[in-house]
Amino acid sequence: MKWATRGGVHIDRAGLRRLTGSRVAPLSAAGFVTAFGAHSVAASLGGFTQSGLLALGLLLAVYDGAEVLLKPVFGVLADRIGPRPVLLGGLLAFAAASAGFVAAGNTGPVGVARLGQGAAAAAFSPAAGALVARLQPGGRHGRAFGSYGAWKGLGYTTGPLLGGVLVTVGGYRLLFATLGVLAVAVAGWAALAVPAVEPLPKRRQTVADLARRLTSPGFVRPTVALAGATAALSVGVGFLPVAGARIGLAPLATGVVVSILAAVSALVQPLAGRARDAGRIGDGSGMATGLAVAAVGAAGVAVASAAGLAGIGGVVVLVAAAIAVGAGTGLVTPLGFAHLAAGTPAERLGQTMGAAEVGRELGDAGGPLLVGAVAAGVTIGAGFGSLALVLGVLAAVVARARPVGRPE
Repeated sequence: MKWATRGGVHIDRAGLRRLTGSRVAPLSAAGFVTAFGAHSVAASLGGFTQSGLLALGLLLAVYDGAEVLLKPVFGVLADRIGPRPVLLGGLLAFAAASAGFVAAGNTGPVGVARLGQGAAAAAFSPAAGALVARLQPGGRHGRAFGSYGAWKGLGYTTGPLLGGVLVTVGGYRLLFATLGVLAVAVAGWAALAVPAVEPLPKRRQTVADLARRLTSPGFVRPTVALAGATAALSVGVGFLPVAGARIGLAPLATGVVVSILAAVSALVQPLAGRARDAGRIGDGSGMATGLAVAAVGAAGVAVASAAGLAGIGGVVVLVAAAIAVGAGTGLVTPLGFAHLAAGTPAERLGQTMGAAEVGRELGDAGGPLLVGAVAAGVTIGAGFGSLALVLGVLAAVVARARPVGRPE
């Protein structure tokens, strides 16, 4: 029997073809946990605190702040001790943070619970990304990350809705209890299904080596693309409803528009990943195309706003923009992560995924800040126009990215 090796995991050829099944599925579930946990609580916090907008802003920021600070740290730890224990430990820590709030009750320290959840997500998110890359042969990275991204997209989509339902039915304790049970269930599934992946020998890396690798075009371009795509997605979710309200759409209608955006993104990601693996989409050209498509969607909202378009015409523009932003971000995400995985030594995957996730978090925060600042000083249309301009510039930058180990 012939054997193959991928990232230190030895498998036969038949097993290599079956790895997209039960061994990798729990990793997508872990991606769902972090996305669902972040958005289900965030969307419901407005009714929790009566201390004003500053307190609400701090409660929203503490989760993302913990991720930004700790993802690189846990990424390095995943490389040192292996990503599987970091994945399992992070999921169990997420469950413990959720259980702590349940035990304290609705008057408990929600900020502490959110900090704990964010720190835990900072552990299992880059570990899951590293495992996706190490458990898959290089020719299937696009498909693997497409599926992983689609499940995260599902978490972003269903989080606000299901979180609101849970809070309505049983209060915040039910929401946090559900998150805790979900994290424990995924941890148990991963413990049974995900194989042990030993840390790989690494040559000594100096600070200069790390800086050189994290500033190389092979890292910067896909990370910038991921940040731009995440910024577009966050702006679409947060500001398309504002643009819809300006033309008289009811909250239900604007919610449908946002759902279209999220659904398109989730559907496109696996398709883009398969096309990438089949060689039908190049990494640089695909990421640039995705950013350009998202830019067109944002520009459409800007033009419609400047023209004062309302009624059916305004609705058509908003729906078209949602489809464009969703398709563009869905195209960029699996290509960006697959490109990073292909260009990173297996023993440094955790470090790379952790650093790249920080780029995404910065895009998640920076996009809405940019559009909000411009919209406050000028108009909502000008805000979308500024986003379109930034995405266009990023598309030109990442178009030069070259894939690793296979022709463009």
